Amino acid sequence: MHSELPAYCFNSSFPACPAKKMQFDRHYLLYSAKGVLRIEAEDRYWLLPPSRALWIPADTAIEIEISHPVQCCSILFAKDFINSNFSRCQVLALPNVVKEMILHSRKWGPDCTEFDDYAKHFFQSIAHLCAELKDLPSELWIPKGQSKRIKQALQYTQKNLSQPITFTDIAQHTATTERSLARAFKTETDMTWSQLLRHMRMIHAIELLSNLDVQMITISLEAGYHSLSSFNRAFKEFTSLTPREFRSEYYL
Repeated sequence: MHSELPAYCFNSSFPACPAKKMQFDRHYLLYSAKGVLRIEAEDRYWLLPPSRALWIPADTAIEIEISHPVQCCSILFAKDFINSNFSRCQVLALPNVVKEMILHSRKWGPDCTEFDDYAKHFFQSIAHLCAELKDLPSELWIPKGQSKRIKQALQYTQKNLSQPITFTDIAQHTATTERSLARAFKTETDMTWSQLLRHMRMIHAIELLSNLDVQMITISLEAGYHSLSSFNRAFKEFTSLTPREFRSEYYL
């Protein structure tokens, strides 16, 4: 995936595959046109569902995991082609106009031999629009943790999302007092464990929604909600959409 162009689009389908480490010498806009990606970058784990894009600054090491086939349409920008305002990875919720522009950029693939002023201004416009979206909050991430006990706590929480897990359970699993563990969570993640649990459950639900064969009640239970109404309420608070609306808008 190399080109002499100052910017180009790489559009391809990928089968399910285990986590793979990658690094690019260009700024990379990874757009999930269809399917869900899990990405580890810097100090966070990101979920990239359809209609979202991840801006990856040049030379950033990432790890991408694909659990189901995906269709990606991505743009790579040479470092000296744009003035990037991104100091770290950021998931962007794309307006329809930006999504259409990214898809239109497929005409300039890595093998393209022509790059006129129209192409130059088109790609730079996409970069400018992404910069405007940079400061909008994105909830589709969870921290990796720094200390051994927080990493253990996060792993244990992730494995037990469907269970009625409590903070007392987490403290006992990590052999830490609840007070000490609570301070560590706030220091290392800037979130409480309860907030992280909600994030994890909602992200897991969004991932499950991509499989259209999975019934809503199953997703609710897998996400730790034994009442469909409470799951719907929590999901709408998190995404502004009900689970069915989210599935219809992003996965159908």
